[in-house]
Amino acid sequence: MKKKHSLPIRILCAFGIVLLCIVLLLGGLVAFLSVTEYKPAARETLEVTGKADAILSPMETITVASWNIGYGALGDNADFFMDGGSMVKTADTARLQQNLDGILAGIDALNPDVLFLQEIDVCSSRSEKIDEFARVAGHLDYATASFANNFKVAFLPYPLPPIGKVDSGVATFSAYRTASAERVQLPVPFSWPMRMANLKRCLLVSRIPISGSSNREMVLFNLHLEAYDDGEGKLEQTRMLAELLAAEAKKGNYVIAGGDFNQIFSSTDGSAFPVLDGNWAATKIDETQFAGGWQFLMDEKVPSCRSLYKPYAGADKASFQYYVIDGFIVSGNLTVESFGAQDLGFVCSDHNPLLLRVTLQG
Repeated sequence: MKKKHSLPIRILCAFGIVLLCIVLLLGGLVAFLSVTEYKPAARETLEVTGKADAILSPMETITVASWNIGYGALGDNADFFMDGGSMVKTADTARLQQNLDGILAGIDALNPDVLFLQEIDVCSSRSEKIDEFARVAGHLDYATASFANNFKVAFLPYPLPPIGKVDSGVATFSAYRTASAERVQLPVPFSWPMRMANLKRCLLVSRIPISGSSNREMVLFNLHLEAYDDGEGKLEQTRMLAELLAAEAKKGNYVIAGGDFNQIFSSTDGSAFPVLDGNWAATKIDETQFAGGWQFLMDEKVPSCRSLYKPYAGADKASFQYYVIDGFIVSGNLTVESFGAQDLGFVCSDHNPLLLRVTLQG
């Protein structure tokens, strides 16, 4: 005769089985993330595609645009859980296509000679695995193009429902011949195990030759610095950026660094967009750590970013949370003719694009 266990023992056994399954599941997830973790080298040569053959000339005036496109999924309908909203999946396929169409139309209106894009996906669950880099490159078929990963995770388990696969980064497009492009790894502020499923921020460094010059070139730094760290990551990444910019300026090169700094320059007056109670606040970049005649450009009148704590569509625009965190750092041998954020109403992205016009000094 089979002996029957008491109810408490059966409950304890069931609990033990469930606990064992959870431990095995978590252990398997950690093992999977460990095996598939993206581990880029300190420096990596990138492929440069496209057919641009124009040569940049001394004394020429060029336009440079920068835009964090929010992986095509952070339009005016979206909020996001990391900013205090509730959404994880922020756009279906139809909305993604609508956003991408609007982004391409915005790029056409800007008509830049050089374009920096941040948060551009190539195969991510959050953007329906659309190759956004290929789509933009195909649209700008006159330009050279290069892409550098800064967020590559086989499966991001956080939150519930999980984000899933992320394959994203920064991309640079140029109407001028590009001699080379390189991915430069920035300091990673996260330790194991958080590091395995987190961003590995980088600089995309492109070099454009100058007509008639054998020892000077235009050096472009496309960047997207840390956002959700305790602050030390931003400091370390900014220090490294300052060192790299100084090295290029010492060579006499023309240098432009642009993108999403997730910080505000210390000389920028951000009082037009105060931080509302409970919202994320941008720290300041101390400009004095950049040695040698740099020009720091952020628009104090037009916000470059809006918070994702709630959808923008239908909200009170006058009392919304805005930020000034996108900008350019320009070397002293370039004359800034004009600069500004372009107010596109945050319809297709949670950032507005920037447009810079500079002239090379002889």
